[in-house]
Amino acid sequence: MPENLLRTLDLTDAGRGGEAFDYRAAVPRAAFDVEHAVEKVRPICQAVAEEGAEALLRFAEQFDGVRPEQLRVPVEILAQCAEELDDDLRAAFTESITRRRQVCELAEKETSSPTVTVAEGAHVTQRIIPVNRVGLYVPGGLAPLASSVIMNVVPAQVAGVQSIAVTSPPQKEFGGLPHPNILALCHILGIDEVYAVGGAQAIAMFAHGVPGLCERVDMVTGPGNIYVVAAKRLLRGLVGIDSEAGPTEIMILADEMANPEHVAADLISQAEHDPMAGSVLVTDSAELAEQVQQATARQAAATKHAERVHTALTGEQSGIVMVRDLEQGLLVCDAYAAEHLEVQTRDAAQWAARVRNAGAIFVGGFSPVSLGDYSAGSTHVLPTAGCACHSSGLSVRSFMKAVHVINYSEAALMELADSVETFALAENLPGHANAITVRRPAGQGE
Repeated sequence: MPENLLRTLDLTDAGRGGEAFDYRAAVPRAAFDVEHAVEKVRPICQAVAEEGAEALLRFAEQFDGVRPEQLRVPVEILAQCAEELDDDLRAAFTESITRRRQVCELAEKETSSPTVTVAEGAHVTQRIIPVNRVGLYVPGGLAPLASSVIMNVVPAQVAGVQSIAVTSPPQKEFGGLPHPNILALCHILGIDEVYAVGGAQAIAMFAHGVPGLCERVDMVTGPGNIYVVAAKRLLRGLVGIDSEAGPTEIMILADEMANPEHVAADLISQAEHDPMAGSVLVTDSAELAEQVQQATARQAAATKHAERVHTALTGEQSGIVMVRDLEQGLLVCDAYAAEHLEVQTRDAAQWAARVRNAGAIFVGGFSPVSLGDYSAGSTHVLPTAGCACHSSGLSVRSFMKAVHVINYSEAALMELADSVETFALAENLPGHANAITVRRPAGQGE
């Protein structure tokens, strides 16, 4: 019999009788020390700020093993990659783009700018304004995630971002260019500003700008390794970021109705990303747990990236959590706040509707995470490390700012003058009060 890869954590007695229990602490995640990585990327980011393109080339040789002939990919190369794209892959790309754009246009785009009249002559309008220029990072390490081009570019375009730049690490096997699939997708989406720069130095390039090469951006988005995340943390404030994404993770809430082969395949699909990826099954069925153990061991041994998958599945961040019932399982899921949460239970839609914390929720046995990674129409750039309890995935709204426009007439201001002056003086800010007082008509308020 093959070995059990997934450790089992029994929580069936936790929280009995209504006593408080910290489920988030009970289900561990992989260690992800961003602060330690910040100190490693600090000199890299500083070098890019001071030396520009020369630093980018030096780091490409050091970290990617290749010195690109050009840091900015020529437009004709983008067109060539698109021309040489396999027909079936082009069709898959096109379908993914179509569905993601449809969801962006119909479900995510904020088009209204309502004006509220709070009193006669007193109007406040909320204007929705897109970010002017963004830099989009596309990983190219263990897997060249061409899908991330779609997930970043499409919502930015729908939001109305005027200037979009994409960067992805140079690949030795492609002569210092990013992966051809990534370049082809950029061309298909109409993006002609593409760079062969990866890692922390790419984030620094976008944040600081490089004279003669790349104009600085207002915001950087896209997933990456711990050094990309560390650079985002270091440079946040100088540039806006989407999130500090950690290792990918999947949690599956399942009962005895779930298909163990499907559950095992889905756990492995995320383990395939990274040795630090988390794959967690939450179930009240001991029989399902045993069946998933067997199916996971069998499928993992046969998969292409067996070593990487084995490391992820046997890590402390992965396992099977036994609960006494689905109610307790839901508590575990909400506490964990998974990047990806699958609900494979009877009445799956009803249980999914009760979930409060998840980056994305996949309902039923035929909505696997892989679908969302590529072509469901949803985003796959999602909050990790429990951040789904307060943050959202990358969407059209991520690229838009809300700006209040205040327009008061003189009469409307005077109606409120006493109130504002009183408030300001109570906070010991007489200058604030005076900014109202000086606008009073002569003789009023004296």
